[in-house]
Amino acid sequence: MELKAAPRNTQDKLAEGLIPAVAYNKEHNVSFTIDRKAFDRAFRAQGTAGLFDISIEGGQSFPALVKSVQMDKRKRVPMHVDFYMVTYGQPIEATVPVHVTGKSQGEIMGGLVDIVLHSISIIAPGPRRIPHDITVDVTKLNIGDHVTAGDLKLPEGVKLAVDPAITVISVLPSRLSADELATETQAAQVAGMVASGELSEAAAESVLEGSASLEEVLESSEQDGTSDENTAQQ
Repeated sequence: MELKAAPRNTQDKLAEGLIPAVAYNKEHNVSFTIDRKAFDRAFRAQGTAGLFDISIEGGQSFPALVKSVQMDKRKRVPMHVDFYMVTYGQPIEATVPVHVTGKSQGEIMGGLVDIVLHSISIIAPGPRRIPHDITVDVTKLNIGDHVTAGDLKLPEGVKLAVDPAITVISVLPSRLSADELATETQAAQVAGMVASGELSEAAAESVLEGSASLEEVLESSEQDGTSDENTAQQ
């Protein structure tokens, strides 16, 4: 993403809406200013894995990654940005976010998906080959299953910069006891039956309070329905 910048003298007072920034590598160090809103919008969209093509007015242009952002803690807006200059075609290490998709079998059984690592370090063959994120499909995972860094599907040419055995995602047992889980499951079932008209609110209250089981309430409802039919026929 292109980001326009202006040269900066550290003693100059910043114009309204601009923030100071610096870009560097082992050989160069450049100070400049950028538009706060333009950077904030772009950074929220692409994060630290996104490549910026920085163009300094009347000067040089170069690709760079965000190294760090100093934020105003009260206003939650950027105050200063450090960029790291990169070179096209050269391998580069970057940290990219990990996202999950799907609902695991473990969750269906009452378990929890624990994202142990929300981001992971990779080595891309070049700055433009850095993936925006790594997505993991957890649909087939059961309670007790886990996904390691080595299990991740990386884009062609991208390698891990961490131990392949490190755990990224785990499916944990429910924190609820068997009785608590059964109660929650029944409450959801009862709510659905009330919404569909299969169960009255009074009957649902009896089930949830424990004064009657769901089976007893349903059986009673069937008997009442049969009695009403016989009365109507007479």
